[in-house]
Amino acid sequence: MRRALALAERGRGAVEPNPMVGAVVVSADGRLVGEGWHERFGGPHAEVNAFATAGDAARGGTLYVTLEPCCHHGKTPPCTDAVLRSGVRRVVTAIADPFPKVAGGGIAVLQAAGVDVTVGVGEAEARELNAPYLKLVGTGMPWVIAKWAMSLDGKIATRTGDSKWISGEESRRRVHELRGRVDAILVGRGTVIADDPLLTARPPGPLVATRIILSASGELPERCQLRSTAKDVPVIVYTTAGNAGKLAGWQADGAELVTLSPGERGVEQLLRDLGRRRFTNVLVEGGAGVLGSFLDADAIDEAHVYLAAKLIGGASATSSVGGVGIGRIADTARFRIVESESIGGDVFVRAVRRSVT
Repeated sequence: MRRALALAERGRGAVEPNPMVGAVVVSADGRLVGEGWHERFGGPHAEVNAFATAGDAARGGTLYVTLEPCCHHGKTPPCTDAVLRSGVRRVVTAIADPFPKVAGGGIAVLQAAGVDVTVGVGEAEARELNAPYLKLVGTGMPWVIAKWAMSLDGKIATRTGDSKWISGEESRRRVHELRGRVDAILVGRGTVIADDPLLTARPPGPLVATRIILSASGELPERCQLRSTAKDVPVIVYTTAGNAGKLAGWQADGAELVTLSPGERGVEQLLRDLGRRRFTNVLVEGGAGVLGSFLDADAIDEAHVYLAAKLIGGASATSSVGGVGIGRIADTARFRIVESESIGGDVFVRAVRRSVT
């Protein structure tokens, strides 16, 4: 199962909104005879790829797969058909698939045909691997990754607003790799004005992320990189009612305009709309006000923080996360650090909410 989980990881950024799945076939006499993973959205599933390499050696053996085999016709035929054709006698899966068209149905089909099915081996690791998929299926909302670079004293800009560059070149290269594996990259109006970002992955990754701007006022620059490239790479502007006139030029240049209802649940409205679009991973890059609004809405699932060995100081210098904030330490969202490493002169920390597994 550990091997199957490692194979599944290879599909990250190429299979969404499908889950990442890996599969290993072991023959009746204990030899590893086949392996595969879901390589791209719309392509063969992991089980089919594993059986293709195993051939007749799969007969009488065991299939280890990180997610319950599907039992419905989607982009591809049911994987349960492939399992039964292979002749394996046993299937070991890490977790059941909560997708409504599967949801235990694949396991039931296999058991009804006399296949021995074991569920739960490597469950915690599989749930962590596919936490974004599980969240999208379970809540209708995408996984939110908050990213920022900050100084040792927690600043993301100086008192004059200068922020280029806090992190080093190697850290920025890592961010571009992440951009190439997410469905959307989100910033606020302030970031558009201050930094004029392009928000693309350079070099390109397996996904081309939709660029998202949050602007309650609807007041955005007449000229900027996001607007000038909106017909080449998608741009969505989320705003409030009454701003269509201000943003008519953006629409004419190719941006999509979405109006959010007034109230305190704007972040939830936004995420539900992105979920309807089947976005699985959304990267929130800032600025501090936008990051704060996601924190206040308890909507951050994962944090990527680049800590630079610099001190900025200044009471008016911008801190990394704004918003209203938490009143008591006891009420803070619980995260666990799952990765930390030195990158050039910076330290990278990745933390995930404890509740995901």
